[in-house]
Amino acid sequence: MEIKKVIAGFSGKDNKMKKYEPQKMTADSCYRNFLPTLSTEIQKAVHRRMKQLLEEEKDYCDKGNYSHMCQIITSIALYEVPQEYGKSEAEAYSIVSEEMWKFLDPSSMQKLARKSFFLPLMKKIVPFGFRKGSGIGWRYTWHDDDSKDEFHFECNECIYQKILGKRNMMKLGAVCCHADIINYGNLPYTDFIRTETLCQGGEKCDFCFVRHQTDAGEGWERTDSI
Repeated sequence: MEIKKVIAGFSGKDNKMKKYEPQKMTADSCYRNFLPTLSTEIQKAVHRRMKQLLEEEKDYCDKGNYSHMCQIITSIALYEVPQEYGKSEAEAYSIVSEEMWKFLDPSSMQKLARKSFFLPLMKKIVPFGFRKGSGIGWRYTWHDDDSKDEFHFECNECIYQKILGKRNMMKLGAVCCHADIINYGNLPYTDFIRTETLCQGGEKCDFCFVRHQTDAGEGWERTDSI
């Protein structure tokens, strides 16, 4: 759930349709810095596997899903291919999880969350951006009755769960879920509350942002979300 990219989309950057090409997708993924450290042979094998996966999952390859598919398809290939070259399943899982989390930088959201307009901004642009920017396979529930200090919504259908679930790779989906904790779990003045996700066996992914007048440690306890 890439709220940061929704916000960035309002910066006037080019949002033209991007091509679903393995080399381009790895360059646009969280693994862009890691892949060049692999041998040329393994890099080619990763791209070959991505090409196969893209054909298998072509129904999801629309404009709105591009950034999500970059992460999903590259993650699957980087999980499978190293095992073909002698890595254990545990080692392959560590590659995917550690390299994804290492790439994340929550500092921009943390800086924005210090502003008094953070929650009103989220309430306006996140629903609009998700409605316009999500591709096939997603469904959300939005709420208009939040107080001024709360913003919450649910994701009821998710392509991470759809694609990874049928491949028995839900643990990779949980890796992506944890990326939200890294991005939003330590925001100034803001508690990020999530009790379940589709990729971790839940009936939905629930998102709740609660604004406080003071920063954490000064009158409120941060929620240990999943």
